[in-house]
Amino acid sequence: MTLSVTDTLRDERVAFTADGDEVSLYVCGLTVSDDPHLGHARLWVHADVLHRWLDHLGYDVRHVENVTDVNEKITARVGEREDWHAEPDVAETFTAEIFEAMRGLNLRRAEVYPRVSGHIPEIIDLVESIVEAGYAYESNGSVYFDVTAFENYGALSNQEVAELEAQGEPDERSEKRHPADFALWKAGGVSEAAVEEHRKHDHDVALPDGETWDSPWGEGRPGWHVECSAMSMTHLGDTLDVHMGGRDLVFPHHENEIAQSEAATGETFARYWLHAGLLSMEGEKMSSSIGNFWTVPDALEELGVNVLRTFYAGAAYRSEQALTDETIAEAEERWDRLSRTYDRAVDAVDSVDAHTKAADESLRSAVETARDDFAAAMNDDLNVREATAALLALTDAVNRHLDDAATETSAGGPEYDYRGLRRAVETFEELGEDVLGLRFDAAGPGVGDGEVTLADDLVDLVLDLREAAREAGEYERADELRDALEDVGVVVEDGPEGPTYRFE
Repeated sequence: MTLSVTDTLRDERVAFTADGDEVSLYVCGLTVSDDPHLGHARLWVHADVLHRWLDHLGYDVRHVENVTDVNEKITARVGEREDWHAEPDVAETFTAEIFEAMRGLNLRRAEVYPRVSGHIPEIIDLVESIVEAGYAYESNGSVYFDVTAFENYGALSNQEVAELEAQGEPDERSEKRHPADFALWKAGGVSEAAVEEHRKHDHDVALPDGETWDSPWGEGRPGWHVECSAMSMTHLGDTLDVHMGGRDLVFPHHENEIAQSEAATGETFARYWLHAGLLSMEGEKMSSSIGNFWTVPDALEELGVNVLRTFYAGAAYRSEQALTDETIAEAEERWDRLSRTYDRAVDAVDSVDAHTKAADESLRSAVETARDDFAAAMNDDLNVREATAALLALTDAVNRHLDDAATETSAGGPEYDYRGLRRAVETFEELGEDVLGLRFDAAGPGVGDGEVTLADDLVDLVLDLREAAREAGEYERADELRDALEDVGVVVEDGPEGPTYRFE
């Protein structure tokens, strides 16, 4: 069975194919104006599982996720803290928090995390291309995309141009030819009205106007939508294989990405559009603006990475999901079954009671059935709930084998099926860890997850210091840091994509 996904643009389930062994994956990242919460993490985890499953299928995944560090929401927070003197100060604070949360969730690193502030020249070049192609126009130092000029505008969100509401701030409307036209470049800084709209606290600081850059149309700032097009095409080319984001981004953000990108290049912008359903809490979409959210660090502290990832695996990416006491309790029970069974299986397979001639055909058959069912579920539009169910079914078979072997103990002790148990352990690790992103090395309650997360953070810190030493030509110092890690049981392996490590 080949992988199929639900493509938003075609509004149907379609077979996934790639041109060769490489797959480009672009994930719409966060505007770094607030603490990352579990609603954000839901997209991160499902994108991570997609990345992991494509890896499992043999693809070389080029995963890019942007950081929007230029935005009026960020500007509005200037002055809230003594060290937040300007927009970049706020952005750096929350960018660091996001990266820490991503590491805590055991996400695979993207190939690159481009920031808007580092891609202004590419954004300006893209806007110029769109203007030259006849799809945009300048007005009072701003540049707007003409939605009436793009024939397929509205196809992603299934809307007609004539029925669209106005886009952008009210003061833009007099400058635009059509109310639904959207800004590619905005003259000047952030307006006082926008700052006031997004300001969270009253404080005695003059209203900031944000960062601005010089352009062919004068001093200004990029529009929100054009940023993702410029960053994705810079790092992945004119056509992406998979573009993923939250369902709330279908319109206007992703609709506008398609229009401006294809207007500039004449090429298909993305071959597959995957949209994750939203996470609700207390009956409403989890949102920083509403205030009904649980931050990722707080949730990791209370639940641990494994319960959180098992929770997200309780619903397919495209469906909505509710964070409730019941759904968390189910995730805790499921993770407990998986981790306890894994520990029992490891203890048995590594014991003197595991025998090379003992054979439990029902166990061996259950392992292969679990692997087949897991693959079928993942290929069925990444049905993580059914994939998890396949592993849970394997826990029943493993526990039954262990219990039966102990019951039938002879004078020489239990006779465990070494080959069957080894294959079961490999299945938990290959599918539970490598694909679903669980961590059986952190199988204890709460505290265990935190200890391993801290260990990973410390290893990452040492590796960063080692990399800095190598870049500075201090190779002896770099070798000392590597040796120090190995002395405490951390084996470092250098590869073409950077160093990796494992605990021994």
